[in-house]
Parts: sequence; structure tokens; C-alpha cells
Amino acid sequence: MQNKFNIIAKAKIENNALYRNDEAVFSVYALDFADFVKQSYKELNINYPKFYKMDNLSKLGILCAELVLGETYDHQDVALVLSNKSGSLDTDVRHQESIQDADAFYPSPAVFVYTLANICLGEISIRHDFKSENIFLVSEEFDADTVYAQATYLLESKKATYVLCGWVELFEEKYQAVLYLVGNRNDV
Repeated sequence: MQNKFNIIAKAKIENNALYRNDEAVFSVYALDFADFVKQSYKELNINYPKFYKMDNLSKLGILCAELVLGETYDHQDVALVLSNKSGSLDTDVRHQESIQDADAFYPSPAVFVYTLANICLGEISIRHDFKSENIFLVSEEFDADTVYAQATYLLESKKATYVLCGWVELFEEKYQAVLYLVGNRNDV
């Protein structure tokens, strides 16, 4: 049976480099992830001041989504199916550090709000004004069959016209994001 869905656009971020549809867009020598995302944000000329307040997982998701969708993407009927290995562990560790010292106990609400991986979905949805379905899956490695099944369900049931799906993994300084925008072959 032929697949009736089409990959419309794709993006990848890894090893201090950004790729759109398999073409390098930007690469830089960066000492750490924070420096890399800041330089990437500026290079892509994104105008979204909230970016600087997000956790690193959401920043990675936003950057990769921008590569796929662009800043002026105008279709709101996009569902999200993302996955990773670490959930929000990178932020969870920072939150734990802020509460473990009884003498310097100060849990930050700005950090706590990002202690769920699905906040990355919310940040992408807010940025692009998406109002459709979304799910964030956590598995040891990218589970293409499950992501495909979720995307197929969303498209066939007409809960969404497009699905932004893929892998957004970040823990400490190790990161990778690979996103695909998928839609019905007849809509492309």
C-alpha cells in the first residue's frame, strides 16, 4: 500500500549546525549549547523575545520548528507529535539543584514551569498559534512506528491538516532535533 502522506519540509539540528531540507543553513563553533542557540536564534533572525526565557529543550524545539515552518507560517491546523529520550530531565536537574540546599532553598517558578517535556509543544504552539492536538512521547530511541501511527491517525481523522513530528532530545550538552512537517499528498 502506498503512503498517502508526504513530507513537506524537514529540519535537523545537531553538532552546532542547522539544516533545512538536507541543506546546511548555519553552523558555528560554540563552546556550549546556550551559546549555540543564541547565535542560531540571531542567524535565523527570529523575532520572539520570549525565546530567551525558555528552557533549553523548548529553545531547541522552537529553533527546529522555525527551520521547518519559517517565522511567517500561516496554517494553524498543525498537530504536533514529538518525542525524546530524556523528557525534561535537563530542566528537572536544574530545578532539583535549586531546592536541594536547605540554606539556599529557592525553587524558581521560571524553572519549575519547564519540568514537563510537553511544555516544548506548548511553546511551539504559542509561537505559531496552533490550536490542534499534540503529544510528547518518551522512549529510549526514536520510535518511527509510533510517531507514524499518531501522525496517520491525526491526518486520517481530520483532526489536523498537517503534523509536525519528530525527535527533540536534550540533556546537559548533548542535543539533537529532527522535525518533519507531514501532510496529505493531495494538499501539496
